[in-house]
Amino acid sequence: MNIGGTEISGDMLWIILGVILLISEMIAPGAYLMFLGGAAIITGLLGFALPLPFAVQLLVFAICSVASVYVAKRWFDVYPILSSAPLLNARIAQMIGQTVEVIEPIEGGSGRVKVGDSVWSATGPDADTGTRMKIVGAEGNRLAVEPIEALPASDD
Repeated sequence: MNIGGTEISGDMLWIILGVILLISEMIAPGAYLMFLGGAAIITGLLGFALPLPFAVQLLVFAICSVASVYVAKRWFDVYPILSSAPLLNARIAQMIGQTVEVIEPIEGGSGRVKVGDSVWSATGPDADTGTRMKIVGAEGNRLAVEPIEALPASDD
């Protein structure tokens, strides 16, 4: 194949495709484009080593892609990538355990609470305005709250 006056073999195109996929993984990480890029590079290297027809190259790429993604999936199941902030994009999960104030009475299991500078719908036992509650979970965008347990009286 002739591109811009330069003769490029089909094997080199596989390697170029592999590098493009590896660069794409760096731009938009998802952990699987790098394995497809590796499969393309392996296909290109095999093409340089052995005179493979294009159909066989496609088959090699398909087999290497499936095998590498399968191995990667198994690897990440056993050795997951740990985050320093696992709750970064889970705002509600970050709120569990926080103390909130009831601003609209919780009656019949439903009311509203103030969390920081925002107001959230809440479910829980009946409570009057001003009552302090603790977030224990969520159901969709509704926080599940329960009363804060009072400290036991001292025996002094």
